[in-house]
Amino acid sequence: MGVSGAGKTTIGKALAKALSLPFFDADDYHPEQNITKMRQGHPLTDADRQPWLLALNALLHSQKQQGAVLACSALKGSYRSTLQQGLEAQQQFIFLKGALALIQQRLQARKNHFMPADLLKSQFATLDPPKNAIEIDIAEPPELLVSNLLKQIK
Repeated sequence: MGVSGAGKTTIGKALAKALSLPFFDADDYHPEQNITKMRQGHPLTDADRQPWLLALNALLHSQKQQGAVLACSALKGSYRSTLQQGLEAQQQFIFLKGALALIQQRLQARKNHFMPADLLKSQFATLDPPKNAIEIDIAEPPELLVSNLLKQIK
């Protein structure tokens, strides 16, 4: 979890591969109206996110037996609670934490993504850092981040 541009997809895919688990990107599950809204430079509201979060929770329930890695912003504690409903003992959040300037630079270099860089400040304003998560600094190379995560995962 983390703001857009923190590396959720990159780290999530590598972690899933290392753990031999399926990988899911929450961005792939946004309804079209959410994507349109973000493309137009408007931040999503909690009401916009709720059906999306419930769909992600259902996806996680469908993977309950084998496990999975989900890359999702999950910026607020209430969002994480929705994702965890019925799976509290089985989920581990990993918080990809980074400086605004670094993430802004990454977003500006990214091509073909619906999330514009100018919404990053609204994501930082919304971010409610988790209390019970593995926290990693995204300034390190992805290979090192995944290696360190593998040592910390329950």
